[in-house]
Amino acid sequence: MAPPAWHRVWRRLRSSCLTVLRGWAVLTLFTDEGISGAKGREKRPGLDALLKGIARREFDMVAAWSVCRLGRSLQHLVGLLGDMTVCGVDLYLHVQALDTSTPSGRAMFGMLGVFSEFERAMISERVKAGIARSGKKGGRPPVDPIKVDKIRRALLKGTSINETARKHCVGVATVHRIKVAMAEPMAA
Repeated sequence: MAPPAWHRVWRRLRSSCLTVLRGWAVLTLFTDEGISGAKGREKRPGLDALLKGIARREFDMVAAWSVCRLGRSLQHLVGLLGDMTVCGVDLYLHVQALDTSTPSGRAMFGMLGVFSEFERAMISERVKAGIARSGKKGGRPPVDPIKVDKIRRALLKGTSINETARKHCVGVATVHRIKVAMAEPMAA
């Protein structure tokens, strides 16, 4: 198995073993494979089913691998814990070793939510900074003029676009764009 798939299987196996050791029974497994924890309930069918089960009081404990698997917005996490508390459902988070059936666990959950939101904001800031650093225009950097001349000479000799791209370590679209630019002055 590829590492990501192996890690998911390992986490499920460990979580199942832990629930048995704690005396809990796994009633249902809710998953949102490949969907970010930052997405809302409407885009996460597993989370939606979990929340419906909580509202129907189908279980009294929810066990999750990590707080980031439930959500990354502080408002969402606090709301989720509030809904769970009203319905008499506690939360266990394995990575954080957190159990909201205790007062310290509930306090810690609030702090983890704050840090989860902070981490998401930091990622967003880094992405924005990276985009700003790469320039307003965006896209790939321009091809070196010396390389453009070599590509032109190869095309004038009759070398194919694919072969020229391969030989000069550039994309086929780059060679095609240069070839079109070469033909434009002749057409005028």
